[in-house]
Amino acid sequence: MSSRLAVAATAPFGADVVERLAARHEISCVLTRPDAPAGRGRRLASPPAKAVAERLGIPVLQPERLATGLDLGAPIVVAVAYGLIVPEPVLEERLWLNVHPSLLPRWRGAAPVERALMAGDRETGVTIIKLVKELDAGPIASQQAFAVDAEDSAGDVFAKSADIAVNLLDDVLADPAPVFRDQVGEVSYAEKITAADRTLDLARPALELVSIVRALSPHIGARAEMHERDVTVWRARVGDEGAFVPVEVQPDGGRRMSYEAWLRGVRA
Repeated sequence: MSSRLAVAATAPFGADVVERLAARHEISCVLTRPDAPAGRGRRLASPPAKAVAERLGIPVLQPERLATGLDLGAPIVVAVAYGLIVPEPVLEERLWLNVHPSLLPRWRGAAPVERALMAGDRETGVTIIKLVKELDAGPIASQQAFAVDAEDSAGDVFAKSADIAVNLLDDVLADPAPVFRDQVGEVSYAEKITAADRTLDLARPALELVSIVRALSPHIGARAEMHERDVTVWRARVGDEGAFVPVEVQPDGGRRMSYEAWLRGVRA
């Protein structure tokens, strides 16, 4: 297949893959979502993938929705953490490959890494599929599993996934006639993370709580009420007696700090 490709990416995981792909392949353009308000000031901010593309001198396209006839300058598009639905007529114009950070058909959907960690999965992986109309249901071009270490956060899993994704894509793109196989196995869905998912019920088992913290770090953060104050918990562990032990927290309106330092301030 052609070594020239376009990339459709928005989120940090997609931005990481863009940067890694650009070191090995000619990227004609990065297709990403429009700038959107972000932060407390609600100022317009560029998607992470756009920031990487501009730094690398790659043209950027930001349509609000996709339509046929869009000039992407390449016969292949790699979609990774893009976040927009690709209409069927657009899919028919060229080959769309999708990078999904799970062992499909397990964890189809918006939050595969987070849901895998919350479920306590000891193994996950990366799957390259042909993008089709149905959510994450396309045939598989390549797939690779890897172990989830006991202390891995979502950030760690995303980084491992990005590295593996580029290696898998190298092989698929080098094949003049890649073989696609149907997904086999039980389908599960990784629903989008909600505010309820972020809330730690401190009466729950410590291992379950730590899994949630790992799943939401460093990009979302778990929420808890401790000593009658609301905090975001970024790191935690299971204590020697099976208790939930916060390690790094961030009080509302404050900075990240060790739990011990925060506790000293609360008690002062």
